[in-house]
Amino acid sequence: MARVLAFDIGLKRTGLAVTDDFQLIASGLTTVETPQLIPFLQKYLAQEKVVAFVIGEPKQLDGSPSESDAIVRSVANKIQTHFPDVPQRWIDERFTSKMASQSMLASGMKKKQRQNKGTVDEIAATILLQDYLNRKKI
Repeated sequence: MARVLAFDIGLKRTGLAVTDDFQLIASGLTTVETPQLIPFLQKYLAQEKVVAFVIGEPKQLDGSPSESDAIVRSVANKIQTHFPDVPQRWIDERFTSKMASQSMLASGMKKKQRQNKGTVDEIAATILLQDYLNRKKI
């Protein structure tokens, strides 16, 4: 089998998460500066088989696009241009950053570690990916 890669895209950085080869469990991969995302993906996809990209879709509470929607879609379009053979799956990312922060707190991370935005982005991508995997099983 192959992996699924998830993105929590932001203006400055993008959190990444990946599945195991059997697409059962999501794990945090890393955080990449958003302008460096394409070179990172070129190296990663040269080493790993990825069958889908899961992208967090930023929405307001009422379901309308959030202010960061244009940035996310622009980055997603660049990803699609460079990797046209890998389909993109979009999933609602509302509350993932808040859930990531709460999970860091619950796990006992020290305050300084919880303030690292890169860690929050990576955990948010992991939550997105696990949500995608759980929905796929239904």
